[in-house]
Amino acid sequence: MKGIKVGDKSSKYPIIQGGMGVGVSLHKLAGTVSREGGIGVISTADIGYQEEDFNTNPIKANLRAIGKEIKKAREIAGKDKILGVNVMVALNNYKEIVKECVKNKIDLIISGAGIPKELPEYVKGSNTKIAPIVSSLRCCKLIVKHWIKKYQYVPDMIVIEGPEAGGHLGFKREELEADKKPQLEDITKEVVEYIKEVEKENNKEIPVIAAGGIWNKQDIQKYLSLGATGVQMATRFVTTYECDASEEFKNAYLQAKEEDIKIINSPVGMPGRAIYNNFIKQTESVKGKVEKCYGCIKTCNVADTPYCITKALINAVKGNMEKALVFCGSNVGKAKEIISVHDLMQELVT
Repeated sequence: MKGIKVGDKSSKYPIIQGGMGVGVSLHKLAGTVSREGGIGVISTADIGYQEEDFNTNPIKANLRAIGKEIKKAREIAGKDKILGVNVMVALNNYKEIVKECVKNKIDLIISGAGIPKELPEYVKGSNTKIAPIVSSLRCCKLIVKHWIKKYQYVPDMIVIEGPEAGGHLGFKREELEADKKPQLEDITKEVVEYIKEVEKENNKEIPVIAAGGIWNKQDIQKYLSLGATGVQMATRFVTTYECDASEEFKNAYLQAKEEDIKIINSPVGMPGRAIYNNFIKQTESVKGKVEKCYGCIKTCNVADTPYCITKALINAVKGNMEKALVFCGSNVGKAKEIISVHDLMQELVT
């Protein structure tokens, strides 16, 4: 298997560890994945939740934590390895967060949960490379054409996130629940063909990364055979010793069965895939009281939201599972044991 080129660096293997917030993929997981030959990704979603002033000044806490986490991840990975961050477009302080990542010399920014129209502007003059997350050929064309027309910037990478991914999804609920829902294989073929044309026209290599529901070596090889440069995997990396989440969070993955996985209505107005636990069941019938707003997501309406997504995700990563929202991919029921990142990477490539 050939690695993925990002700027003047290349990974050993064609595997990106997907960014998982809040706090599920921080320096420990991301740094170890990069060290072991993949591309580790830190999630910036409420990254400062462990800072002392998070409750009083979440914006300042988040920006401060970005530098801390990138520095610690670099110490684990080594300076020659590729390290990335995931920044959601829907974050209220998207621009500031991107600029803070650039300031800390991150190699790669992967950005979705909205269309990152202005992202090239925020990385101008830096060596940081940028990759939009797309869910369709139409979305891909829209971003590529906009970036080239407005900024003369050709994407450094394209990440295709299919309907089997975890967390917030770039599809309408009716698409996800239809008998014939969109297929990652089909989207990958379409995007690969289109990106080939863009590469020729702009004389630039653009890795195409397939994501969502990818579990083993056979899945990786399938997408490589369809023309993808690599894959992004998130769920598999949760059940590793190095994952930054609590043991209770990891155990929720190990205990989950296929029937426990549902598409839910996220309190910020997007469909998402999660473990359908007692907390989610309760919030569907009884609206909780949001005592504090952390100002995290643009699309959240505090007056209408059934619960605070920031609080529920922090509860999850800390292990307070009675009040937790636990996002996951469609294959979480296959997780059977906790292993090291080293062993997982070797399983995926040998």
